[in-house]
Amino acid sequence: MDVKPTKQCDLKTCFMCRHALREWVPFIGIKKKNIQLNKGNQFIREGDPVTGIYFVCSGKVKVHKQWGDKEIIVRFAHGGAIVGHRGFTTKGNLFPISATALEPTLVCFVELEFFMSTLKVNTELTYQLMLFYADELKESEQKMYNLVHMTVKHRLALAIIRLHAEFGTTASGFINIQLSRQDLASYVGTTYESLFRMMNELAREGLIAVDGKQIRIENLAALSALTRI
Repeated sequence: MDVKPTKQCDLKTCFMCRHALREWVPFIGIKKKNIQLNKGNQFIREGDPVTGIYFVCSGKVKVHKQWGDKEIIVRFAHGGAIVGHRGFTTKGNLFPISATALEPTLVCFVELEFFMSTLKVNTELTYQLMLFYADELKESEQKMYNLVHMTVKHRLALAIIRLHAEFGTTASGFINIQLSRQDLASYVGTTYESLFRMMNELAREGLIAVDGKQIRIENLAALSALTRI
């Protein structure tokens, strides 16, 4: 992986710094390591031993997992989000996911031992992490339900709405993340061919507009109606 150490972290943005005691932040500054990633750099590999935890300072990351011969995208991370937290357990610390930069991205890395010590000292951080895990579990359960009960078209509509809510829009109204069709298909949980057909169908119906990798919602109310089952 082509990475370059950097010192651009502001010690304010990431999940850990936001919830840690102010007196503890200087210790984070000493222990952390900032890494500048290029687009396509994979900094976590599924099955590798967990040596620490990552936080996204800037840029965007896809968190993905192999499912047989296919890749599924579990979620996207940006702007202070934690990545790699599912790897530390009481039954062997191996990463159950991979993580790859979608664009030039700055991440902060702290070793596992220091992160565990930080959790013991910072009760608010531990509490917020517990809530984060609860939200992730609920989201995972909902996604499994959607895979069973929603059509590809409905799941695509929901994915577009969620990306819109999470990343906002550019000045021209497009969702502020550019994904390849394959990545979007992996996030929706379908094939490239099915995604391509449904994208064209939503565009023909006037619900979205597509320009290369960019997507703009044209009719949010009608798009949202597709997600109600």
